[in-house]
Amino acid sequence: MHRTLTAGHDRFALTRPFRISRGVKTEADLVTVSIRAGQLEGKGEGVPCPRYGESVGTTLEAIESIRPAIEAGAGREELQTLLPAGAARNAVDCALWDLEARAAGRSVAQLLGAPEPGPLASALTIGIDTPMMMGCAARRVAQAPLLKVKVDARLPDAQIRAVRAAAPDARLIVDPNESWDARLVEAMQPVLAELRVDLLEQPVSAEIDGCLETFRPLVPIAADESLHTSEDLDRVARRYQVVNVKLDKSGGLTEGLALARAARERGLGLMTGCMVSSSLSIAAALHIARISDFVDLDGPIWLAKDRPGGVEDRSGMLHPPLPGFWGTP
Repeated sequence: MHRTLTAGHDRFALTRPFRISRGVKTEADLVTVSIRAGQLEGKGEGVPCPRYGESVGTTLEAIESIRPAIEAGAGREELQTLLPAGAARNAVDCALWDLEARAAGRSVAQLLGAPEPGPLASALTIGIDTPMMMGCAARRVAQAPLLKVKVDARLPDAQIRAVRAAAPDARLIVDPNESWDARLVEAMQPVLAELRVDLLEQPVSAEIDGCLETFRPLVPIAADESLHTSEDLDRVARRYQVVNVKLDKSGGLTEGLALARAARERGLGLMTGCMVSSSLSIAAALHIARISDFVDLDGPIWLAKDRPGGVEDRSGMLHPPLPGFWGTP
């Protein structure tokens, strides 16, 4: 059956500024892909990331370059050779998964032979601010089971302490987004242990993370910017204890699942993350989240208005989208 692929730019306003060490976002710029075959339509979403040299323009160009192949019938496996890992391949790959499920009359979970996604604890992010303001933000969500604390190299000790004081029972992930150096990573170890931090995510730049190869942390360290696909695992496994699988980095659910399996085979802990996105990105990521040790899928929670029928946060418990939203007949 002939297919038709379309791709476009969608912009979603945020409810408040999203601050990390690399800058501030007030809007989420997303690329939405639709693949139609007769009366059936599959959808997927990609979030271009400037950190990886992506923009909305380059992502749309990449998708357009493979449109003839997809419309002629290329599937998910062929897609892995048509585009490199990234937001463009993610959007197309997830649209193909959605279309495949609808054509088969079965959910993506059924295609995988896995349970349907259910509610799970997903981190709520505390963005970078003064320690006092971060403490106030944490107090508002203190009953959530898992918080993610964004920090940089200026006041991480005070910022983490403020969050811990405001949310004494929550599990904590601390994420410097590559802003620390090796000396600060070492100096912060006693603080992280004292404050019962569960995970330190990508503290140093991916370009210099060789310093972690002989380092023995008191708190497990997760690879985020250092990890994209399963090809990175041999190097990453020597430096990190946990890997953060994001579909926009892996280039879709197909490679994301392969990456998750390969990480487990190496004895690595597993985290599922996301960009600031809509629920269309999150619906696919839930199939990795259900087997993860840490889940950080609060991207849609930052949107002033999400796609209808999407995920719902209830005090740090993420509930899956309504039936029919993505990946179900």
